[in-house]
Amino acid sequence: MQCEICKTKTATVHLTEIINGQRTESHLCQNCAQKEGVSVKSQLSLNELLSSLIAAHQHTDEIGDSEISKKACPECGITMEQFRKQAVLGCPKDYDVFEDDLKDVIEKTQDNNLTHKGKIPAKAQADPNAQNENRDKIEELQKQLSQAVKKEDYELAAKIRDQLKDLQ
Repeated sequence: MQCEICKTKTATVHLTEIINGQRTESHLCQNCAQKEGVSVKSQLSLNELLSSLIAAHQHTDEIGDSEISKKACPECGITMEQFRKQAVLGCPKDYDVFEDDLKDVIEKTQDNNLTHKGKIPAKAQADPNAQNENRDKIEELQKQLSQAVKKEDYELAAKIRDQLKDLQ
């Protein structure tokens, strides 16, 4: 989608305003948004993101929901209801206690993935999929290298080491 003002750049800022019940949408590029005085928050903190996701995530099953809100961590005593309000867990044990309930929230924050891949610097985001594949390949080769050394297969280890150097 192109910017509605300059009509040359891709719209990256999507603004929805509701005034007196009337909804209007604007689609602007970063430069035009700044010129129009639209403040753009480039990154949310993890707490803000979790808070918004938790607020949006409501269980439709009222029985299950009441059971979840009654469940409490035996270590710190926090309940899922308290977590929803604060967006902060009480202790590491909470991940085990509320595992099933937290999976949805974690998947949403990690683009439907339960494995954390980390952040990619804005300058390096040309092709994030290629970078993730490269990172995964490096991790796999490091595991293979470790196994080859354990088996004392130094010829294979040397080949893997060379492959790692090329990737890095």
